[in-house]
Amino acid sequence: MSLTALPQLLRPRALRPGDLVVIAALSGPLHAVNEPDLEQAVAVLERMGFRVRRAPLLEAGRHHWWSAARPAEIAEEFNGLLRDPEVRAIIAHDGGQSVLGYLDLIDVEAIAADPKPILGYSDISLLHLVLYARTGLVGFHTDVATPGLGGHWQRAPAARSTELEKLYSTLLTGTDPIGALPTAPSWECWRAGRAEGRLIGGVINRIVLAQATPYALPLERFDGAVLFWEEAGGQAAYVWSYLQVLRHAGILDRISGMVVGIPHAIDGLDSPDASPTLREIVLDVLGDRDIPVLGNVEFGHAGPNLPMPVGIRVALDAQQRTLSLLEPAVRPLPATTPGS
Repeated sequence: MSLTALPQLLRPRALRPGDLVVIAALSGPLHAVNEPDLEQAVAVLERMGFRVRRAPLLEAGRHHWWSAARPAEIAEEFNGLLRDPEVRAIIAHDGGQSVLGYLDLIDVEAIAADPKPILGYSDISLLHLVLYARTGLVGFHTDVATPGLGGHWQRAPAARSTELEKLYSTLLTGTDPIGALPTAPSWECWRAGRAEGRLIGGVINRIVLAQATPYALPLERFDGAVLFWEEAGGQAAYVWSYLQVLRHAGILDRISGMVVGIPHAIDGLDSPDASPTLREIVLDVLGDRDIPVLGNVEFGHAGPNLPMPVGIRVALDAQQRTLSLLEPAVRPLPATTPGS
């Protein structure tokens, strides 16, 4: 498939009660200390009505360097899940530093033949961006299993966890647009305005890395898009530099709006030595580009994630602090599904 073509949006079929969701080590390894969080994540998915299975590489203590296994082993297991008709969704156990090692080994034909939701964020941003570029697959930028569903969700107020559980279930099973995502007090209008476009983004360092590979999104795919991004770790100057890369690449000249996640553990933000705020960094790089910017939205490493489905058309109103999903992320079940 040509990477310069603009494939149709590829939606997985809606999940139904009893469908199998597999938790897989698509990047980092499982440490024994995190086993209880993984068990909590399984319980959350089961409460949503799904059967849950752990992939074989998701075994405490198994690792290769900073990864769950060698890239070829991860790809082999991932491809097996993509080809298995019983598996209806795959959620990453955690992020990490591994996806770049097997981008060229993914069975994209299996994805085109039987698209499935692939859930996760952080390093999994690379999968969403690259698979959207190569196949048009909707990317489910959501919490990962172990530190997300089994960690942040468990520490959040009960009402928030219940809200997220319902939201994720609707995302995976519902064939009507979700509409407005739940707003929080943290949301800030950094530049007023309205925009509609396809939602594209992830961790900003992974967006930059994805665009440096042969599987980069063609620039045309950013025309009118609403770019969402977040960052964790590193320094404020790195964020400024990543945004400058997007400027040099022409991406900032093509997007219609921007949504920025809550920063996490970034050195040099709001420090006593008069360092810039994240808002100041963003507006500095945007310059006179008159696009709406909504800041401090809850997706990314800072806590429980709102779902941000890559490729789905959204409406952004920064002044009113609203972000609405205008399309479903999944397609309806077929009228008859023998053997499925």
